[in-house]
Amino acid sequence: MTTEPGRVALIAGGSRGIGAATSRLLASRGMRVVVNYRSSVEDAEEVVASIHARDGEAMAVRADVDDPPQVHALVEAVATRWGAIDVMVNTALIPYAIKSFQEMSWEEFGGKIHDEMLAAFELTKAVTPAMIDKGYGRIVHVATDLARHPRAGMMALGSAKAALVQFTRYVAQELGPYGITVNVVSPGPVDTRIGASRSRELEDRIVASTPLRRIARPEDVAETIAFFAGDGSGFLTGTCTPVNGGLAMD
Repeated sequence: MTTEPGRVALIAGGSRGIGAATSRLLASRGMRVVVNYRSSVEDAEEVVASIHARDGEAMAVRADVDDPPQVHALVEAVATRWGAIDVMVNTALIPYAIKSFQEMSWEEFGGKIHDEMLAAFELTKAVTPAMIDKGYGRIVHVATDLARHPRAGMMALGSAKAALVQFTRYVAQELGPYGITVNVVSPGPVDTRIGASRSRELEDRIVASTPLRRIARPEDVAETIAFFAGDGSGFLTGTCTPVNGGLAMD
């Protein structure tokens, strides 16, 4: 299936979990995929190799996306090889503290919000000039249902992602006249390496509370991201779409 052949897609955090699944899926649809990673070079190279094995186009580029000079170097590296970026998907996972409010310091709480928003801001800022020139662009940020549905110990992540959702709405409003859509995909619990730290008891409770009776796979989230990265979503912008099997219904 090649619905958007030749378009250049940057996947921030594209070497693991949801990012890796998205990288593979967009490549299967004919996009040239940039697998961004911060430290997991082996994982990034494995994703690129799997895309090449299916005759897709991909390259891995290291950059810490909450470091502005590295973000700009990343975009320049892509431009040198393939030209302007058409699609930017931000799945990058920035570390955060899992603590109660009483235990958490301002540095841990405020630091997570700062790093999350700096990455989203710089990535979006770096790719939009070329998108404006083309009159086309797709930007997708990945949040979490914790932005709307609090869970013990997750206030730093949930608050940062809530800020990300509102940032997306403002940017969508400004960039819409240029043919650029900006949306959020907001998964619930996902079966990834991080999700593996959940206890079996907690996972059983989540499954029992989910109408579709399972934990999401990275591929489930990637399918929704791919929709917003493609032409079929051309009249959707500023949205926040949950991918949680009905666990939380807004």
